[in-house]
Amino acid sequence: MSTPARKRLMRDFKRLQQDPPQGVNASPNADNIMLWNAVIFGPEDTPWDGGTFRLTIEFSEEYPNKAPVVKFKSNMFHPNIYADGGICLDILQNQWSPIYDVSAILTSIQSLLCDPNPASPANSEAARLYDENRREYNRRVKEVVEASWMDAGAAPPPAPATAPPPAPPPAPATASAGEKRAAGEKPARDKPGKAAKVEQAAK
Repeated sequence: MSTPARKRLMRDFKRLQQDPPQGVNASPNADNIMLWNAVIFGPEDTPWDGGTFRLTIEFSEEYPNKAPVVKFKSNMFHPNIYADGGICLDILQNQWSPIYDVSAILTSIQSLLCDPNPASPANSEAARLYDENRREYNRRVKEVVEASWMDAGAAPPPAPATAPPPAPPPAPATASAGEKRAAGEKPARDKPGKAAKVEQAAK
């Protein structure tokens, strides 16, 4: 059944394919266009750099007049993300507008990662560390980033390749008799063997 919400979601998906925003990706479930899976990549040159964070987006038939429910499936440590993955973001709550589409939702969440609002905390410990001990906060974020590699089924960045040890130099080749004659050397003569000595004695 085609409803206004489903038609709008098809337009959202088409826009994502034709004009994909940097650092985010999303698509509906094959059998349920009202439920989407999304990925947000940590912004470069921030503590979140290198992270791959998975989310779900659940829409109702009231979309786009009502905001979807967006949750992180990846474990997060952020002042505005609840323990269950829920997100404290104004455009998903009291400042929602039908003009927002899936692309706008995901890019807003990506911006929130490196620009949190500790005055409206969903995680009080993360908010406190962000305000009082940024070094420890960044360390905790790095742990989340590393955990996201395994959560997404990806391996961490490979270590630099180690160059193999140099091969030993080849052994010097032995010159043949002809080569020695060409070089002015006299080839060594074979000494007579025991059988030759016996034959000479018999003569």
